Amino acid sequence: MTTPLLLLPGIMNDGRVWMPVRGAFVQTDRPLVVARTDLHDHVTAIAAAAISLMPEGPFAVAGFSLGGYVSLEVCRQAADRIAGLALIDTGARSDTPESSGNRRQMIEALDSGNSTYAEVAGSFPPKLLHPAHVEDAALVGLLADMARAVGRDGFKRQQTAAMNRPDNRAVLRGVRAPALVLCGADDKVTPPELSDEMAGLLPGGVERVAVATAGHMSTLEQPAAVTTALARWLQRVDAATGSSGTR
Repeated sequence: MTTPLLLLPGIMNDGRVWMPVRGAFVQTDRPLVVARTDLHDHVTAIAAAAISLMPEGPFAVAGFSLGGYVSLEVCRQAADRIAGLALIDTGARSDTPESSGNRRQMIEALDSGNSTYAEVAGSFPPKLLHPAHVEDAALVGLLADMARAVGRDGFKRQQTAAMNRPDNRAVLRGVRAPALVLCGADDKVTPPELSDEMAGLLPGGVERVAVATAGHMSTLEQPAAVTTALARWLQRVDAATGSSGTR
């Protein structure tokens, strides 16, 4: 069979953040797991739970945003099993003091009742989307529905996990498997320079992709471009592991 694939969503996302591009992954013989990132408040626990869902042996992992932070922890915990790594709109550094402060403020506002979860979630789309997409009612509605599915407590756990994540640049230097580093060219949440840094730290076999007319939500804003890049990456992963559709 082809290489199993683990997909990890971001903050206020469920598996639907991968929905438009799953055609690049879903083959009749490719084991595919979309793990949740809202059930634990630390990347170590999220990663361990995700790894436990995978079949034995090598697997590839793709993480979006918070899922990228978790993907690097997956690489730390299961280094000898990683057949491929795709990092989408994410970074390898620990949280900045400014970002941690913003996360704490949101959590405190929810706990104090000064803000509702709907209000907090509703403030995100303008920050996440390219200006060309902020009026896309279907896309904004999907973001809102995924946020509702994650829920207030899941959101708080995700923000806590992001806030306390370690610096994973050293992990990147040890990844020898085929890699993809991709982000929206206009991503304001995890800017392109973070992707440039990650690509530069990976020791080899990495493709760096900047997706035009996309902000942070590249998988939903430009699914065709992301699908094409992920399909190329999976071909490299399968070639490196000797996988084929008939194995």
